[in-house]
Amino acid sequence: MATTSNPDDYSQLAKDSVIASALGASGMVSRILLSDEKLTLGWIVRRTLAASIVSVLVGFALQDQVQSMTMRFAAIGLAGASAPEVLDAAIAYAKKRMGAEVAKVGVKTNAKAKRNKRK
Repeated sequence: MATTSNPDDYSQLAKDSVIASALGASGMVSRILLSDEKLTLGWIVRRTLAASIVSVLVGFALQDQVQSMTMRFAAIGLAGASAPEVLDAAIAYAKKRMGAEVAKVGVKTNAKAKRNKRK
């Protein structure tokens, strides 16, 4: 059975996404402002965008789980501030997990063996 789309649902989804993105970015900006390290513009932009994306995803995940709006906003801001470490850990875990799976199967290639050159 097909359901009809309500434009109000999409506008609320867009509004929630923008709010979560702004909260995550502000969490990262506060972290950057408190940092004593010398940072480059590229580093700042990458980390702020990563914080925004992670915060939007966390906001969607918490939407039905956390009923208190204040607690949800706090969790989204903290997720934004800690987004780089979370992403780095997730990538390291995935690489480790994939390496273990490859080791189980063994490395098989379809490449031809190299010929020894005659002297």
